[in-house]
Amino acid sequence: MLEQRYRWKNKHLRDQVSVLDGKLAPTILLKNAKYLNQTFRKWMTANIWIYGDRIVYVGDRTPDLLEHTEIIDCSNYLLVPGYIEPHAHPFQLYNPHSFARYASQFGTTVLINDNMALMLQLEKKKAFSLLREMRNIPSTMYWWCRFDAQTELQNEEFTFSHSEVKSWLEHDAVLQGGELTGWPRLLDGDDLMLHWIQEAKRMRKQIEGHFPGASEKTLAKMMLFGADCDHESMTGEDVFNRLMQGYTVSLRNSSIRPDLAKLLDEMHEIGITTYDKCMLTTDGSSASFYEQGIIDQMIRIAIEKGVPIIDAYNMGTVNVAKYYNIEYLHGNIATGRVANINFLTEETNPTPVSVIAKGKWVKREHQVVEDAYQPINWRENGLDPLEINWELTMDDLQFSMPFGIQMENAVITKPYSVSIDASYDELPHTHDECFFMLIDRNGKWRINTILKGFASKLSGFVSSFSNTGDLILIGKNKADMMTAFKRMKEMGGGIVAAENGSIVQEIPLPLKGAMSAQSVEELIEVEKQLLTYLKVKGYRFADPIYSLLFFSSTHLPYIRITQRGMYDVMNKMVLFPSIMR
Repeated sequence: MLEQRYRWKNKHLRDQVSVLDGKLAPTILLKNAKYLNQTFRKWMTANIWIYGDRIVYVGDRTPDLLEHTEIIDCSNYLLVPGYIEPHAHPFQLYNPHSFARYASQFGTTVLINDNMALMLQLEKKKAFSLLREMRNIPSTMYWWCRFDAQTELQNEEFTFSHSEVKSWLEHDAVLQGGELTGWPRLLDGDDLMLHWIQEAKRMRKQIEGHFPGASEKTLAKMMLFGADCDHESMTGEDVFNRLMQGYTVSLRNSSIRPDLAKLLDEMHEIGITTYDKCMLTTDGSSASFYEQGIIDQMIRIAIEKGVPIIDAYNMGTVNVAKYYNIEYLHGNIATGRVANINFLTEETNPTPVSVIAKGKWVKREHQVVEDAYQPINWRENGLDPLEINWELTMDDLQFSMPFGIQMENAVITKPYSVSIDASYDELPHTHDECFFMLIDRNGKWRINTILKGFASKLSGFVSSFSNTGDLILIGKNKADMMTAFKRMKEMGGGIVAAENGSIVQEIPLPLKGAMSAQSVEELIEVEKQLLTYLKVKGYRFADPIYSLLFFSSTHLPYIRITQRGMYDVMNKMVLFPSIMR
């Protein structure tokens, strides 16, 4: 549990009231502030008093005591609440700390985060220690509690045991259960998952769905089971069907599903003109997708697509806060709320020039406040470099599977019959088939096959970034695959490409082999370099990071490579088991 049971201790509350009584001075006074008042749905002018991390007054009054108060004349700005990302996956090479810092520069100061990587990579005590440390940064970090691994784990009953899930659900920083990537199990009679949903509802926490392509009947069933929201709408009709069944809908614009503009066009075509049950999410996009912004960019798209300006801002702020029952803390500029405020120059440009998060400046007049986010000791929180104390041998690189995996797009994979002779140490560059291996990070098992459609000229490629933290090897040349593996091992985890015995691309991932310690700005550049390299080698899709992540993800069709072996998603069966080493 978090050490601090309440958001503010009694002494803090007494001090905040003392500011109104003139016994203490506010830390910041925002004078003549034209701000978005979501109660009256209009722009209003007031003085905003901030003490510590909280707004203690909004109105016409000025403080009686101004000793050491920072006074800002806001006549030239428009103020809106800090934006809220309701569905973050803060482990897409970047880490929760670096992503929170980066997002704050675009005004997104509250993140509601996936806990999958923490459940798979850390013991519970270390994970909760990290959550506690995340409480000290200017961004506000909330979390989900997963109910399934979205893959076939060898020991899922331990990772997602009742005691583990219940501990996460009870955690103060956890606002919801889900997302329900394992919902077919629920429909098939999984009463343990249903019990966890019931527990979440008992605790007044929300349930996030994951229902791509779901029929109206399935949506109704899942609503009866307890789902509250879904982010998988791909058409305006999908949005309509979810709203009809009582869902809140997260409209998505992500690196693999950049759908927002299309969704809004189709919503307007079928007559959806109210937005109170809609939110905005970027759904854990790759770093380079965020170059133009986070929720601010989505608000901009919404405004450009004809959403009324106040509704557009509400979808990124108060709608989210209301849905998660945290409106008393977030989502609007009003007395009692956490002091998360964005300073704009015009209402049609939601990217802020200055940002206050928890009462601290994190951006001022377009400039990053460098010391706002203090570094984290990752090792103390269990996120040390990957230690691989075993050797990969040429005997491991045997590929005789009768069928392989064919990529339909960046994330959908189908089975296909292997017709090439894969007994050689190198495959020709005249086709797009590569050797493909998933191997246990502890060296206990492996599964080998052929991957079609990833690249045609890729010699050796290794990634410790994957859904489960196991190791992915892809390539045409076994020797270069070995070279890339050795370099990844030396780095303590990462993504490495090798050619002719030399390393040509690398992204170090020293946090358990899953995350970078670099800033998101730095990561954007190296990620773009990797994409450019892979495209030269024949990669045809938009997002190789998500390709790596989803090779083993059984919430997507049709065939996956998992810890248990080659897995047929539609028939829910292992086709070829993994091989013990």
